[in-house]
Amino acid sequence: MEQIIILDFGSQYTQVIARRIRECEVFSQILHFDTPASKLAGLRPSGLILSGGPASVYGKNAPQCDPAIWNLGIPALGICYGMQLMAHQLGGRVDKSDKREYGHAELEITGESRLFAGMDRLQKVWMSHGDQVTLLPDGFACIGRSDNAPHTAIADEARRLYGIQFHPEVHHTPNGRQVIANFVHGICGCGRDWTMRSFIDRSVEEIRGKVGKDRVLLGLSGGVDSSVAAALIHKAIGSQLTCVFVNNGLLRKGEAEGVQRVFGKNLHIKLHYEDATNVFLRKLRGVADPERKRKIIGRTFVEVFQRAARDCSRETFSRRKGKAANEIRGYKTRFLAQGTTYPDVIESVCIGGNPAAMIKSHHNVGGLPKRMKFELLEPLRTLFKDEVREVGAQLGLPREIVWRQPFPGPGLAVRILGAVSPERLRILQDADWIVIDEMKKADLYYKIWQSFAVLLPVKTVGVMGDERTYDNVVAIRAVESVDGMTADWVRLPYDLMARLSTRIINEVKGVNRVCLDISSKPPSTIEWE
Repeated sequence: MEQIIILDFGSQYTQVIARRIRECEVFSQILHFDTPASKLAGLRPSGLILSGGPASVYGKNAPQCDPAIWNLGIPALGICYGMQLMAHQLGGRVDKSDKREYGHAELEITGESRLFAGMDRLQKVWMSHGDQVTLLPDGFACIGRSDNAPHTAIADEARRLYGIQFHPEVHHTPNGRQVIANFVHGICGCGRDWTMRSFIDRSVEEIRGKVGKDRVLLGLSGGVDSSVAAALIHKAIGSQLTCVFVNNGLLRKGEAEGVQRVFGKNLHIKLHYEDATNVFLRKLRGVADPERKRKIIGRTFVEVFQRAARDCSRETFSRRKGKAANEIRGYKTRFLAQGTTYPDVIESVCIGGNPAAMIKSHHNVGGLPKRMKFELLEPLRTLFKDEVREVGAQLGLPREIVWRQPFPGPGLAVRILGAVSPERLRILQDADWIVIDEMKKADLYYKIWQSFAVLLPVKTVGVMGDERTYDNVVAIRAVESVDGMTADWVRLPYDLMARLSTRIINEVKGVNRVCLDISSKPPSTIEWE
């Protein structure tokens, strides 16, 4: 299978580059920046892309790629830091700019190049840099400039090496996708063989080959990711899969009942239900720090899941006496499956020495404790959310599962700012149910990326029934996105905002004020914690 390999130098947009390549129906794989040239050659990529990053190439500890990659004969595109590193290693010069350039800029295409084939001479682009190439390496020519960067785009056409100072992967560069497509198809010569149907076929074969006759347990949350993972694994190994649904008490109103109905009764997947509400709430009592919440929830999930796994083994043992609890007729429970996706990995980039700054950890990224005797099975780990949805649709999952809005693994715990308590949880569940109900009535729920309520850690004065109140504040967050990497707030209709405010204040006891979050990602994240 053809692929483009991306060397990650710490840009928060590295996976956005990967997503744009997949939109060209070409597989993309992200590797650490110092991956040896010999390993890259063994993977036989059609092209290389060097991502941006926060360092300066002339810095003491600046990340460097293996210089031997320039002799592999593979087309390469350096973006921002990647361009500067290319120039630096090949004999050019990079200096600190007199004037930093962040945000929108105008690119003037000044030379003929396959990289800009079919594009107008003037292009709107998005910059984010404080350094620039001041001397080109031998064999390179300038093919684009901006007011602040005379070498905004460079090329060695003979060696098929290209560098651009701007970011074509972000939506702020209107024609950036064409730049990437020109590189992937026009320069690297890739076809279009990466589709979700081909992914399903390959994954089924890989799962069968890896699992063999062993058994798999999957931690099912009812969200898009774990649901699609369950359907994909079930297609591959059928009854060898058992889904364990742990109710952590942090779910949305009515969710526990809905999951049991869809998977147990409708899809006929073996389902073990474990209600651990009291356990999770007890361990979260008084904890306000969001990272501590995530870690507590992650550890507690593992503990509860272990107990559930033992219960599943005992159930099997009771049916087949005389065999070990986890080894029945050559079958054993060996794998733990998770719905881990690329965005889960993206925002936990501190793992493995990635030079990017950590944003937040994810409870299902980073492996399992040694005492938990399972191997991980993560069939969706390379997919973005929209790809996961397409896989789910092709597997025949119902619309309410496939197009359900993303929900954080730690549940409502990270939408309750401050400590989690049964009362605060009740308030947010009631408010969140109203948001979902009104968004569906307005025919917006399935059209936008996410819409939800957040309970703030403040109280404000209000007047209700001629009496003074001192109650909680709820914020409404509604965003539009393609893959969760970037997002913009949705301009909700005024009448809808009015209904949301009126219903939440009137129907949710303990709330007297509703606010609207109007920040985009970046600089904010979609979730508040």
